[in-house]
Amino acid sequence: MSKKNKADINGFVYSTNPDFSFQPDENNEAETLQPPQQKLKIRLDTKHRAGKSVTLVENFIGKTNDLEELGKKLKNVCGTGGSIKDFMVIIQGDQQEKILQWLLKNSYRQSRKI
Repeated sequence: MSKKNKADINGFVYSTNPDFSFQPDENNEAETLQPPQQKLKIRLDTKHRAGKSVTLVENFIGKTNDLEELGKKLKNVCGTGGSIKDFMVIIQGDQQEKILQWLLKNSYRQSRKI
C-alpha cells in the first residue's frame, strides 16, 4: 500500500485536504570548493561514545559525494574505520596529527585544531 502523503523533514505527515500533494524541497547542494578554499576544523570528541575518542573533521563545503571521497581517503591514511554523518567526517581514535599532515600535504588550507 503506497502512502499518499509522505513525511518530510518538517514533520508533515497528513493533510485533511484531499487535493494536498506535498512537494519536497529541491536538494540544492553547494558546489564543492577547491582544497585551498576549504576551512576544515579538526577536533577530538568523546561525547556519547562510551568514553571512546573519535576525530571529527568539520566545515566541509560541497557535495555529499566529495565529502564521502574525502572521508574514504582520510580513513585510508589513518588506517582506521569511520563514517560520514551530518557533513562531518568521523574517524575512529585520536588521529588529529595524521589528518592535519595529510590535509596540509594535499593543499587544504591551514586547519586549526579545536
